[in-house]
Formats: sequence, C-alpha cells, structure tokens
Amino acid sequence: MNDTYLGFANSAFGSRLAKALGLPRPLVLERHRAGQAVIDGTVLLGGTGQAQLLEPLAAAFCSIGAQTLAHAQLLQWMPLANAAGLLTGRWGADGQAGEKVKALVFDASGMDDSSQSAALYAFFHDAARSLLPCGRVVVFGRPPEACQSPRKASAQRALEGLTRSLAKELKKAITVQLVYVAEGAQDQIESTLRFLLSPRSAYVSGQVIRIGLPVGPSGAPADWNQALAGKKILVTGASRGIGASIAEVMQQEGARVICLDVPQAQAGLREVAERLGASAIELDIGADDAPQRLVEAALAQGGWDAVVHNAGITRDKTIANMKSHLWQAVVNVNLSAQERINDALLEAGAIGAGGRIVCVSSISGIAGNMGQTNYAFSKAGVAGMVQSMAPVCARRGITINAVAPGFIETQMTAAIPFATREAGRRLNSMSQGGLPVDVAQAIAWLASPASGGLNGNLVRVCGQSFIGA
Repeated sequence: MNDTYLGFANSAFGSRLAKALGLPRPLVLERHRAGQAVIDGTVLLGGTGQAQLLEPLAAAFCSIGAQTLAHAQLLQWMPLANAAGLLTGRWGADGQAGEKVKALVFDASGMDDSSQSAALYAFFHDAARSLLPCGRVVVFGRPPEACQSPRKASAQRALEGLTRSLAKELKKAITVQLVYVAEGAQDQIESTLRFLLSPRSAYVSGQVIRIGLPVGPSGAPADWNQALAGKKILVTGASRGIGASIAEVMQQEGARVICLDVPQAQAGLREVAERLGASAIELDIGADDAPQRLVEAALAQGGWDAVVHNAGITRDKTIANMKSHLWQAVVNVNLSAQERINDALLEAGAIGAGGRIVCVSSISGIAGNMGQTNYAFSKAGVAGMVQSMAPVCARRGITINAVAPGFIETQMTAAIPFATREAGRRLNSMSQGGLPVDVAQAIAWLASPASGGLNGNLVRVCGQSFIGA
C-alpha cells in the first residue's frame, strides 16, 4: 500500500506546509539497488585514545572500498589506514568542521571508564551536523557482560543510551547502531559493517548487535553481491508479502530457494516459485507430520544451508473474548511448530555446519499489543527460542538469529483502520512504515556465510519504533 503522506511531504508544496504546521517530514529512504557500492560517500572515523578495533576496521574499509577521514582526536588512524592501503586524510582544520560525510564510525572499545567519555562528546558534537541525509552512524564497543572491570562494563553499557538517543536526534533518515564485538572476534566485523553502512539497512536503527567468535565455517564470499551463491534456503510463508520478498532477495543473492506455504495459498506460492526459479512445498507447518516431511525434503536435496521461519498468523481478540482454538492456532504456528521443525532438522543433520536459522519475531512480542496476547506470547517466545537455542546450535556449527519487524507496508497492515495505521507509520524515527524488502535484507545479512559471528541476536526492523525498548 502506498504511503500518500510520504509522497505529499516530499513535494514542494507539501514540504513547506508540513514545516509550517510542525508535521513530520519523512524523507524517502535510500534503498539498495543491484550493483551499487556499499556506501556512496566518505566515512568519518573517531575513537578513544585506546581504541582497540581500528586495525580490523581499516581492513574492512579497504575491502569495502570506502573513502575515510579521521577526526582530529584520532591521531592513530592515519598510519593504520596508510598501512591498509586506504585513501584517507584529516577532517576539518583549525577547529572548523570538514566536508559533509555519509557515515560516522566511532571505536569506543577502549573506553574503560565513564570519565573517558569526553572523546565521544567531542566527536559527535563536532560531526553531527556534517552527516548527509540517509547517513549512517555505527559505534563499536565491547560486550558489557564480558568486561573484567565494573567501570568498563558501565561505560560500555552507557553506549546504548547514547546511540538510541542519537538515532532520535539526528533525523534526516539517518540510522544509528551499536555493535558490541567480543574479544577475539574482530575478524568477524566486515559482514555487519557492510550491512549497517549500506542502503540495505535503511529501516534498521537504534539497534544493539553482538558479534562473537565465529560459529562453524565462516568466511568472506567470493562475491559480496552474490553472498548466498549456491546455498539452499527454505523460506516459509513465501506466497506473498514479507515471505515473497525474502525469497526474492535470497534468489538475487544467488541462493537456490525452496518456497513453502499452506495448500490454501497454492496459487500465490506457485507464482512466486516460478518467477524465481525456485521449488515449492505446499505444507501446513502446524501439522503433526510437518517436521518429518521437511526432514525428508531437506535430505532429498542433500540438506539445507539455511531455514527462514517467516510463516505466521494472527487471530486478534482481547483475551477475555478469545476462544481457546484461536489461542492454540497462533501459538502452534508461530512458535511451537518452529521449535518442532528446528529440533527435527537438527537431529537429522538436515542443516549442516555453517548453516543458518533465521526467525521472524515482532515488536508486538517486545512491547505487547492490544488484542494480541496470543500473537505477542508467540513472538516473544520466538525471541526466547533464539536466545536459548543459540548455544545448542553453536555446538553443531549453526547460528540462529531473529528479526523483529515493526510497521511494514503489507496487505495485512493495509487492512488496519486509518488512525491506527497512521500511528504505526509515524511513531518511529523514520516517520514512515517499512517495506517487506527491509525485512528481507536484514534476514539475508544474518543468513550470509560471512555472518558466523552473529548468534542469538534479535534485530528490530522498525525504523526505531517509539513503542517498546
């Protein structure tokens, strides 16, 4: 469904009127186009005096082909960048701001005490106004729970407040993320840095992402534009909306896609599969025999490299008015079926080492929602499943992560009453709804063979919704 207000606010007359009336003025988001560079513009680097991740960042920027500049306080960047073969230089002179930049990257990994936060202030104070529209901000730190010193843990945890506030202050469709990198996991940065700097992450903002030691085989693809080349990936609920978009993005990145949906969605499922050159499975994942049938299908194809649990249903009623079968149906399809299918596939070895499981949760499972106790229960359960299954999957060399979409423009949200729909669109830092492709791009990043350091993450694709954490 088209967002009429978004188009109006970006017209000459509409922009002036919105400004005069103090109405939201959302920008049209820059989204990924085939063949484009990771980032179109310069990256400005900052960091504390004891920044620990500059060397792997320099290597990643060199691989990406990014042009960089260094803030005046980051004296150590120039020799590292030169050694990596990067085109770089100093930003600003004589206390004056330098050129406009597309991204700000700050290495706070060496911040051991809150008293050292002056470098953070100086960098963002100096550079905040120099970010171009649809720009990117990425702050790197260390996981607070792994810090040896309580003061370091406190300082690293404080970065969450900084990044979430920046994401609300900067506006202009600028996204802000915090990436915690575990000790020894610095060589796992590139996949996440590529995603967060690129238009692929247009509707992801205010998120905290944890990179750990790699799980199973993990490495850079031969071609980053075909990161999923040759991978066999099951996508459930693939007949329309978000599921169809996931299947399409996977296919564009080189995957052999297996599309699944219920028999009632046969026409849409076959249309998507034929268009993408994919195979199709007509199956109700909530059926008792679904896990075994999927094990047989996977083994017949030599095993699957990734499974995307996108299928889900809603049956909305307040719990006082909800019939028992409505509760059971939602919980069974959205949560219990995923648990049974994962257990069966893992037990049968139908997903091999280096495999990926990506689940679709929802911000309803984080913040709750009126009339959706069953849905919120199931989607919060998905988040719990991902967290609890992460070490279990890791022992088999497999990662499991989840995305939590916010308001996404689909047939389902088009049926929401007007006032509720407009609130869903505007109550986020982007002041607009996301598109199915935004969810699909995040899932493709988590499914990449280069994302072995990502395990147990829940990433919201919600434009930094003001609802929930």
